[in-house]
Amino acid sequence: MTIRVLVADDQMMVREGFSVLLNAMPDIEVTGEAVNGREAVAKVRELAPDVVLMDIRMPELNGIEATREIVAADGTAKVLVLTTFDLDEYVYQALRAGASGFLLKDASARQLADAVRVVAAGEALLAPSVTRRLITEFSRLSEPSHPLSGAHAAYGDLTDRETEVLVLIAQGLSNAEIAGRLVVAESTIKTHVSRILVKLGLRDRTQAAVFAYEARLVTPG
Repeated sequence: MTIRVLVADDQMMVREGFSVLLNAMPDIEVTGEAVNGREAVAKVRELAPDVVLMDIRMPELNGIEATREIVAADGTAKVLVLTTFDLDEYVYQALRAGASGFLLKDASARQLADAVRVVAAGEALLAPSVTRRLITEFSRLSEPSHPLSGAHAAYGDLTDRETEVLVLIAQGLSNAEIAGRLVVAESTIKTHVSRILVKLGLRDRTQAAVFAYEARLVTPG
């Protein structure tokens, strides 16, 4: 199936460049562009994309607030945050708002396409080592009022094995790597991941990783 993408960035050159690169892929189609966060929210409702490439620093409505609105209103679109710096505090805030991952703007065409595919599939954290470093760096910014913070006690509903899998997700391991570590079938890990997300009321693996750090199941550092 073709992955439908919306590109949201206030710089025309970035929008057009990403659109050209992605449209060159046989399995990806850019269905629309947005010049600010408010337009991105509107176009998600109009075009129903699978993935939104979201710049953070945009006029009218920034990428963080736009991400929050998209995630709250739409059950299918995944947000892939675009950033210039991999240790950007705003990226962490976007992940907490519901983004499924992030990508550096200087990524190659192949990295861009692969990132879109990964986020669309929801199979693994995007760039695990970098995402893990970002989450570790800014997990100290956790605020008690954040929705995930109120759910910290919920991990008590997880079985011991599910808690173990959650910790490994936060460490950036893929399903296959977790299966190898625990010496079980990959299908078993997929089942555990699905149950973890349902029990914790989380959207995807990235939110699960954020949850694990904020619940202090994984120690930053």
